[in-house]
Amino acid sequence: MKIRTIITATCAALAFSIAVPVSAHDGEAETVAKNFEAAIPNIPGKSLIAVEVDYAPGTASPSHTHAKSSFIYAYVISGAIESKVNDGETRIYRAGESWSEPPGALHSVSRNASKTEPAKLLAVFVLDTGDNPLTTPVK
Repeated sequence: MKIRTIITATCAALAFSIAVPVSAHDGEAETVAKNFEAAIPNIPGKSLIAVEVDYAPGTASPSHTHAKSSFIYAYVISGAIESKVNDGETRIYRAGESWSEPPGALHSVSRNASKTEPAKLLAVFVLDTGDNPLTTPVK
């Protein structure tokens, strides 16, 4: 399956999605909405899941890992996201920029880089079908 087809399908799913808060702290943190989920027909045992993460100004996700088999493509839709994966540098990604996370990665920094403007991120997971949970906080 071509990456263009995957991105097109993900964008179509975004257009029809309804955001459902999955994570929030005092009504002022990030919300996560699953926008797309499907088995990849030509790769048995693999699925694609897309989630949209909305960050209120100045908010952050706790340090976390993802499902062990997941390869993640992250794309900033709007605003600016500060991110650090594994031993990489802490970097600010702006709308239109992206990064990836290998299976088993530690995502130690994931936050809105602005104290005044919201930010939105699309995360696309390619993972073993049924590998859950998608995100696990690190204590």
